[in-house]
Amino acid sequence: MLKTMLKTVLLASTLCVAGMAHAADITLRATANSNENDEDYDGLIVFKNYIENASNGAIAVELFVGTQLCATGEECLQGVADGSIDVYISTSGGAAGLFPYIQVLDLPYLMSDDRVAEEVLSGNFTRELRAKALADSDNKIRLMTIGNTGGWRNYANTKKTVKTPDDLKGLKMRTVPAALPQQVATSVGAAPTPIPWPELFTSLQTGVVEGTANGITDIMSMKFPDAGLKYLTLDGHSYMGAFWWMSNDRFQSLTPAQKQIVVDGFAALQQATFASPKRKEIAAYQNFIKAGGEVYVPTTEEKAAFKGAVAPVFDWFKGNVKDGGEIFAKFQAAVAEAEAKVAAERAADLN
Repeated sequence: MLKTMLKTVLLASTLCVAGMAHAADITLRATANSNENDEDYDGLIVFKNYIENASNGAIAVELFVGTQLCATGEECLQGVADGSIDVYISTSGGAAGLFPYIQVLDLPYLMSDDRVAEEVLSGNFTRELRAKALADSDNKIRLMTIGNTGGWRNYANTKKTVKTPDDLKGLKMRTVPAALPQQVATSVGAAPTPIPWPELFTSLQTGVVEGTANGITDIMSMKFPDAGLKYLTLDGHSYMGAFWWMSNDRFQSLTPAQKQIVVDGFAALQQATFASPKRKEIAAYQNFIKAGGEVYVPTTEEKAAFKGAVAPVFDWFKGNVKDGGEIFAKFQAAVAEAEAKVAAERAADLN
């Protein structure tokens, strides 16, 4: 009797899976130029699970992690525009060539903490960026959401403890090959040195660069302490935003019900990437210290010195980046609104 019941259950399960597989008449091809230890992958797994379950198997999500489909931001976004890639995640630097104004998230010290950042990125500011990106891509590339990919950028180096901008003077600081991060590095007195991400370990090891600005999870996943990285300053100068793009042609081809599933899937993805660095950084900081690393937290006065040093970068952004002034003003307004909302919530919870 028990064997018969088990056979019936197994047969039903097989038919269910087969039915879902047969029903998957839409397959979304999603890619991330990272690895399975990254927050981007965590987000993709949540996205895939949500989409496939919510659609009852009618929509499948195929994941390509690494450089199987494309290797650079420009190449991947071109794939999104021509429809060969349905979903792609980029950093601001990876998409700045097409949408330079999204680098507003890289401007330092404008957002104070995770609660404020998550409030900003879950609100209308992201929708305003979406509208601009659609207009600038001939309605081909759609910004679906902005999550996180590594927490907050902090200064790290191989030479000494950094407490103020004076300690960064002359330090060869790795940047991506984009104008804004080079302006930020110059403003604090460092010597910006553009280095591709895959070459950073060797560049630190050989002294081609002496510092970088990254989150602790990236520092440890890339084993930078083995390359001599020892000193970390938790200044948290910029939020490491992850921009999730989708082919607008593909999105518009979906039924209204399917569109809602996809939109809700990206909302779940966003929450997963918000949460992932918070968990992963606990072990990352512990392992950094075990590897001989030193962590320094700036005082209020020292943080103010960093903020003062980078002030000219804001004028540079507004004057040199396409639509920089408009986006900067909208971003500041979104941050102010988020700060007010978070402050009110905190006050209510403290009563």
